[in-house]
Amino acid sequence: MFKKVFPLSAILSLRFLGLFLVLPVISIYALELEGSTPMLVGVVVGGYALTQAIFQIPFGTMSDKIGRKPTILVGLLIFFVGSLICAYSTDIYTLMFGRFLQGAGAIGSVITAMISDLVEEKIRGKAMAIMGGSIAMSFALAMGLGPIIGASYGVDTLFIITAVLSILSIAILFTKVPTPPRIKHIYHGVVKTSDILKDPNLLNMIIINAMQKGLMTAAFVLIPIILTSDAFAWEKSDLYMAYLPAMVLGLIAMGPAAVFGEKYNKPKQIFLISIVLFIGAFLTMGLTTNSTMFIVGVSMFFIAFNMMEPLVQSMITKFAKVHQKGAALGISNSIAYFATFVGGTFTGLMLDISDRQTIGISIAVTATIWLLWTLKLQNPIKHSHLYLSQDSVDATKLEELEHEHIAEWYINENEKLVVIKYVTSAINEDELKAKISK
Repeated sequence: MFKKVFPLSAILSLRFLGLFLVLPVISIYALELEGSTPMLVGVVVGGYALTQAIFQIPFGTMSDKIGRKPTILVGLLIFFVGSLICAYSTDIYTLMFGRFLQGAGAIGSVITAMISDLVEEKIRGKAMAIMGGSIAMSFALAMGLGPIIGASYGVDTLFIITAVLSILSIAILFTKVPTPPRIKHIYHGVVKTSDILKDPNLLNMIIINAMQKGLMTAAFVLIPIILTSDAFAWEKSDLYMAYLPAMVLGLIAMGPAAVFGEKYNKPKQIFLISIVLFIGAFLTMGLTTNSTMFIVGVSMFFIAFNMMEPLVQSMITKFAKVHQKGAALGISNSIAYFATFVGGTFTGLMLDISDRQTIGISIAVTATIWLLWTLKLQNPIKHSHLYLSQDSVDATKLEELEHEHIAEWYINENEKLVVIKYVTSAINEDELKAKISK
């Protein structure tokens, strides 16, 4: 599994490393550019997410049709060009355009779908945890290096590093990433967005994903601006002292959360705990006048974010049927990236017209509503997978296979395997084999 997942995780984490490197400092950097206002700064921080929102669904759907690798290549090339434009921008609008172009390379859902193609569902949670862990490591590294490199060599250098990382990702794509199997499934119609949104489990996960990402950009607009303002008067080069310990605590929390959510099938409980921490984080950052307490608020935010991160994508792939994975992840990430854009823009606008106390309380109230909504979430039903040689299965019987406790079946044509996803507690494996054997 590791050999299949690690190269894809590396591509995604390198891409996120580039994005994360600028997050700790981009708001105060953008605020100094020609034509800048706090609202436009908010747009710059979350700007990449708007185009991510627009292109996630087309990229996800396209990858289902033409293949994951070609789609990932196109996304990385677009990201490369956008990073260079950001590096050489001299005004707020050019920087904004570059950020929009960075986001247009919307490959996140494609990579996640490819991992789900390559890895059996029973160990997919571990695969998603590896992916989430690699992203979290990129996050931690960026929180430490971003402020230091930005202060010493300029934020334009961070964008050049980002462009180089995208080229490295392309090299990994064509030298280390395996080709996913061709999948023949039982569904012949076009995937409909309405079918995905009508599924209550998928809808709940889409909302969770969106809120998590929206709060992320709100935090990264607020944290550097507040710490370097008159309220705390930190230097830009000192920002790592807030981010690094928070990220370490987030990494520590991620492991137990992933185990409890996946192994013990309790993701709902992890999500509820995380939301409570989000509420506490924004109240603390909004209301405190003490630097230490502000860092406590930052730490609460990172713990909450990292507890959720390895579970969100995994739950979506569990709830989606095999033919929906790319589209479901595309829709979820599209909405999440739109929320990311709104989070940054809203926070920038609020900084223009209000104060941090009001912002902190407003976000905490919104998160409380989110908490009440999430109480409706159901933990996923535990399924098992039956793997049979295609030669041992009667094709006619397979086509006619229907049962309320069979979620789906599909054929892995590369390995000539029939895969049946069913509820373990409701169906006997031997009886299931008898229904479709030759």
